[in-house]
Amino acid sequence: MSINIRLSIMMFLQYAIWGAWYVTVGNFMSVSGMDSVIHWAYTVSPIAAIISPFFLSMVADRYFATEKVLAVLQILGGIALLAAPAMAEISPTIFILTLLINMICYMPTIGLTNSMAFAHMTDQEKQFPIIRVFGTIGWIAAGIFVSGILEADKTDIPFLVAGVLSIFMGLFSFVLPHTPPPAAGQKTTFRQIIGIEAFNKIKSKPFIVFLVSSFLICIPLAVYYSYAPVFVNASGLENPAFKMSFGQMSEALFIIMMPLLFPIFGIKRMLLIGMGAWALRYALFAFGAPDTVSWMILTGIILHGICYDFFFVAGFIYVDKKAVPEIRAQAQGFVVLATYGVGMLIGSQIAGYIYNNIVTDSSNAMLQWKQFWFVPAILSVLVMIFFWIMFKDKEVEKNRGPL
Repeated sequence: MSINIRLSIMMFLQYAIWGAWYVTVGNFMSVSGMDSVIHWAYTVSPIAAIISPFFLSMVADRYFATEKVLAVLQILGGIALLAAPAMAEISPTIFILTLLINMICYMPTIGLTNSMAFAHMTDQEKQFPIIRVFGTIGWIAAGIFVSGILEADKTDIPFLVAGVLSIFMGLFSFVLPHTPPPAAGQKTTFRQIIGIEAFNKIKSKPFIVFLVSSFLICIPLAVYYSYAPVFVNASGLENPAFKMSFGQMSEALFIIMMPLLFPIFGIKRMLLIGMGAWALRYALFAFGAPDTVSWMILTGIILHGICYDFFFVAGFIYVDKKAVPEIRAQAQGFVVLATYGVGMLIGSQIAGYIYNNIVTDSSNAMLQWKQFWFVPAILSVLVMIFFWIMFKDKEVEKNRGPL
């Protein structure tokens, strides 16, 4: 089996695990009497993302081959997912702590799978999107299976499916291409662990602007992940996780197109288009909410492909271009810390505050959802304007005109 095929299967499983339970957990918690703490289920992944750079720097970069680290983490994470439904019967706190254990195991694997893929590529802009698209396909397949086929959005089945997939991913990791630790034998310092040294080696005004923008845009992004499935369910659309998978279908289309779009738009335009799509999506949700206009809600979901690919996938490639090989895993981990970590942590808490203070009256819920979605829409516009004005990377954009 070729390296590219194995890496593609790796990406498929990596995101099928997350997609199997992450979209449905809010509706599961609603019917289980935990609707007031839904945002905490989406706070555990940012907490884990903050921890993951420590793990990547202390372990993955120095002592063990990447494929072996992936195997152990995915098996442990799978066990936690299998245990989650039983923990929900004990108390919401125990349930959320179990999800935290899973995400502490899972979140480092995002950076690990990216760095492994990049380590075996010769042309990142052309090869990475093609391999990464299988992750999107995995998320779609998981959503179709648990929601479209099993119609299990409000049950514990998604956790069981995700747990089995995670354990299988762990076993499959042993046949992934051998990827030795890139920083083997080097001393570990606190500055390296938290990513300061990686940051200092690639520090520049454009990179700082990119990092700040990535952090800020993740605040409204967290609102989407936390409450879009709950909103879709409240709007009356059936099988909300299946409907949410339309966003990943769009993501798969655009990620395949990215090698063609990079030469046309460049990094800055790609990132701007992604942020603009976020603002448009939230506006569609807001205006479509009062009368539950299905086409507006579904269009907002479908825009996820542009939102994610044009910002996060393009961002991963931008970071890889800025970092030298020996710090790429640290650099990717540092970006995960700023985005999926601190940004999503703050965003999840803000989302919970907004939801618990705006969507309070079930008889008038859809009008309240309109007010709810205007908040992330405005935030996205402000971040887009900041990035548009401040980001200028002559090294990366030297063959393209100013924007």
